[in-house]
Amino acid sequence: MDINIRQYTDRDVTEANAIWNDIVEEGVAFPQEEKLNEKSGNEFFLSQSFTGVAYDAESGDIAGLYILHPNNVGRCGHICNASYAVKSTMRGQGIGELLVRHCMGQAKKIGYHILQFNAVVSTNEQALNLYKKLGFIQLGKIRGGFRMKDGHYEDIIPHYIEL
Repeated sequence: MDINIRQYTDRDVTEANAIWNDIVEEGVAFPQEEKLNEKSGNEFFLSQSFTGVAYDAESGDIAGLYILHPNNVGRCGHICNASYAVKSTMRGQGIGELLVRHCMGQAKKIGYHILQFNAVVSTNEQALNLYKKLGFIQLGKIRGGFRMKDGHYEDIIPHYIEL
């Protein structure tokens, strides 16, 4: 499998929505609770500073995606935020790392100086291990900061890295 990353286009909306909505439905990582439809998904992905799509060069199938956008405005506008989604059947193959690395490069290219994650759920061990491997700095723990799909609360661990 040869994974490449390119910018999102409206032709990607169906596959991108399916991957994104799968994570929303799992209810253990993204803060969103409402699924995207064709209209809301396309608007959402196009409204970001950049939406990257990881695809299999052989089949053209989308394996994952990320969204990159400002974390704040004004004097903190140089800090960005991102979210990553990998197709459930393709997890554990290094696609997440490709997405994060591409995102870091794209963020720097756009002019951001810092990439910050506000709410990495403490049970998301794969993400925590990846961010540690890539040199992200943990900013402590917010107890009960994330409501899981089943209604119980888990801690969140903000992270950042200078680009």
